[in-house]
Amino acid sequence: MKYLGLLLSVLTFTALAQEKTTNAEESNYAFEKIVHLDATPVLSQGNSGTCWSFSGMSFFESELLRMGKDETILSEMYIVRKAYEKKAEMYVRLDGKTNFGQGGEFHDIPAVIEEFGVVPQSAYDGLNYGLEKHNHSEMYNVLKGAMDGVIQQMGSRGFNGLTSAWKQAISGILDAYLGQDVTKFEYGGKEYTPQSFSSYLGLDMDNYVSITSFTHQDMYEPFALAIPDNWSRQESYNVQMNEMYDATVTALKNGYTVGWTADVSEKGFSHSNGIAINPVDTDLLGASKNDGFLNPVAEVEVTPDLRQEGYENKTTQDDHLMHIVGLYKDQKGTNYFLVKNSWGTSNHPEGFLYVSESYFKMKTIYVYMHQEALSKGMKKKLGM
Repeated sequence: MKYLGLLLSVLTFTALAQEKTTNAEESNYAFEKIVHLDATPVLSQGNSGTCWSFSGMSFFESELLRMGKDETILSEMYIVRKAYEKKAEMYVRLDGKTNFGQGGEFHDIPAVIEEFGVVPQSAYDGLNYGLEKHNHSEMYNVLKGAMDGVIQQMGSRGFNGLTSAWKQAISGILDAYLGQDVTKFEYGGKEYTPQSFSSYLGLDMDNYVSITSFTHQDMYEPFALAIPDNWSRQESYNVQMNEMYDATVTALKNGYTVGWTADVSEKGFSHSNGIAINPVDTDLLGASKNDGFLNPVAEVEVTPDLRQEGYENKTTQDDHLMHIVGLYKDQKGTNYFLVKNSWGTSNHPEGFLYVSESYFKMKTIYVYMHQEALSKGMKKKLGM
């Protein structure tokens, strides 16, 4: 009995120790789990500006898991392909006076799914150009050149209207790089179209909302964020800074993961170190002693005015989209979001990173979530 008691004590200690994690091999951070929700495996976007599709599809894959569905890996590149078709149409309609780039936003995915449907990754991997990893540099340059040629033709002397061929030309470029458009495929022994597969998954795209916080817009009203990749001019609800943070915490505690759009160009954001912090003293970052990436340090007390200043002077920009899947706290009681990235699994948390409350408040552009993840009070304020 003595040895049995000792064994149980060891097992209990081990289980408790496993509840705490860290961000890097030599780090002194000790993160304790508050909430950790289900997510599909981390993937890599490679050399492509498609974080919006990788993070967005990861978000919807977690939604399927939350709904009790089997793990399903969805095709990021099918969404990218169809989004390019929609971007091209917008680019022509606005005479080239809008963004035609590799980037996008979370709301682009529901727009694509509602119009075209969705497919599993096994039906469309988007690697039709002889590489094992995504690299869209050449494809994008070819697409952009073709689109600018169309715009140039519209401005030429004696222009009598566009032919019907330009859309086929763009589709041909996408076929060459990403693969032929999908009309039918097999999955789980059954045949689907993209539209019927969307119905099979059972995701209602009207259920998702974007939440932001900036002082130059009316509170609790939607507005279109003036960021380059918001090419479709979709709107986000504007709330107080602390309400945006609280809404994210509430969502996680209610079992809902959250899409996150943020600025990752700051010194305190380090995927390799598995952490994003907003230190008062940035000189501590990477220092040999008291390195802020390896030891908890004092962070900036973020105010709405300070956050707004970053937006106004363009030091806070729409750099990257990721997927929040958990809530942790360090040994000093500071809260961190566990974020799933799309840059592969080479860091210590194997593709994830811990984002401090201060960094989140300062550098978030908007969050994306199921509307039922919001508290009753917030839904009332937003008129839902």
